Amino acid sequence: MRKTTGSGIVALAGLLVVLAGCSEVGITGRKQLNFVPSSLVTSMSLQQYDQLIAQSKRSTNAQATAMVQKVGEKIVQAVEEYSKTHSDKDPFAGYKWDFNLIEDPNVNAFAMPGGKVVVYTGILPVTQNETGLATVLGHEIAHVFAGHGGERLSQSLLTQMGEVGLSAALQKQPEQTKSLFIGAYGLGTQVGFLLPFSRVHESEADHLGLVFMAMAGYDPHEAVAFWERMAASSKGQSKPPAFLSTHPADQKRIDDLNKLLPEAMESYHPAGAPTQNPPAIK
Repeated sequence: MRKTTGSGIVALAGLLVVLAGCSEVGITGRKQLNFVPSSLVTSMSLQQYDQLIAQSKRSTNAQATAMVQKVGEKIVQAVEEYSKTHSDKDPFAGYKWDFNLIEDPNVNAFAMPGGKVVVYTGILPVTQNETGLATVLGHEIAHVFAGHGGERLSQSLLTQMGEVGLSAALQKQPEQTKSLFIGAYGLGTQVGFLLPFSRVHESEADHLGLVFMAMAGYDPHEAVAFWERMAASSKGQSKPPAFLSTHPADQKRIDDLNKLLPEAMESYHPAGAPTQNPPAIK
């Protein structure tokens, strides 16, 4: 009888983790490795979110803040309605959504598990209007829907901690595990540290976000216009805006979005869309 070596046991354990953690992203159908409990990811997310909000200044622009909340809520509602009819799983179960507009010149926005969404005022000149904002929020909410943070964290635990189990990692290396989480969400100095995976996630968020904004009644064609403005705003800069730091090349993204428009248009219902020329946000 052939004996199993120690390394063989580790390899087998790793394989079992991979098999147990395999799941499929809704709509795109991409297979992903995500074995970190969603409750843990949400808990760590809320800790980082609370710290960020405590150190930030909320915008006093009531109109712009209301716009962020309105668009975010419409997209979440549309995704939840879609999930009820196409899946037996609620992607946002237990979430308490909170949409914040932060006074900050950075061109950025993000969403975290648990339903915490932050938009920086620096991105508003690029979004210009409600539909442009829907492009951004659809993209960010797509990251949460697809569990990208948990997937990145799962990959990080496997590649950087080897055979150390998740529970052991949390008990013996809490600070390292925390830093991996921060890196997974791009909130620290390690923004996009898993760059190859991050680009996959960004492209998938573009795909899902395009469909989500259409579901919420926003014309997905406007997403192309938004990314064209975003590309133009970064020209001549030595460092791209944070919102572009780990994203696909501008022209590739625009080309991919154009290819995805027919699919997104199947979910577009103009009756629920905002006015043809919504007022710009300044």
